[in-house]
Amino acid sequence: MSRYFALDHRFRTHSRRASLFLSLTAAALLLATAAGARAQFGPSSPETPVHDPSALRPPAGARVAIVEFSDMECPDCARANPLLKEAVARYHIPWVRHDFPLPYHAWSQIAAVNARWFDTRGKGLGDEYRDQVFANQTSIYNPGVLRQFTAKFAAAHHITMPFAIDPQGKLAAAVKADTALGQRIGIQHTPTIWVVTAKSKGAPLIEVVDRSRLYQLIDQAIADTSSREPDAKRPAALRPGRRKKTAAAAN
Repeated sequence: MSRYFALDHRFRTHSRRASLFLSLTAAALLLATAAGARAQFGPSSPETPVHDPSALRPPAGARVAIVEFSDMECPDCARANPLLKEAVARYHIPWVRHDFPLPYHAWSQIAAVNARWFDTRGKGLGDEYRDQVFANQTSIYNPGVLRQFTAKFAAAHHITMPFAIDPQGKLAAAVKADTALGQRIGIQHTPTIWVVTAKSKGAPLIEVVDRSRLYQLIDQAIADTSSREPDAKRPAALRPGRRKKTAAAAN
């Protein structure tokens, strides 16, 4: 009998140890996954290795622009949005916004399609919708709430939404094209933000890894792309070392 209890005691001890080991292993895996997610999609992500820079240019006629790839359900994108909005208003430079919805977000793809539909309803309306979604992101916790939020936004702008805003899937295809572009460039996290330039004496593009330096990077980009007339093309009176003769000097 005592032998039976001894065996039972050993079995229970081993079972408890095995359960503890499995629990600790699972916890370690969860921590590792969370750390990986932060490294991939968090604000402290390293600089993106750009594989295809062809799309990272200002729009035609602009010398400096901000290019962003974002996910409308991404909390860090929501934190970055007011800063970018303030920067483009201050410097009057274009803001090229690309969709990069992450697959594990429940409503980011739907929101991106909605924004593109509002783009077709009026100038700046899609961007206003994006800004409002980011500002209210914490209260939009599932696709149903997003649907209600979108209906209220449309009503506030006296817009009647159809039963299906993208019956042929063209808007969804445009969102997927943006995602494919981001993958081709090498996007690893959201948001990914660059200050890009045309005909620059400096770097053609700089990723905004530290957002506290955004204005500094834009100032540098503007300085690097400022045009200066060669001395030979300047009026003589404006050339360095030349002064306009006065009447007294002429006499």
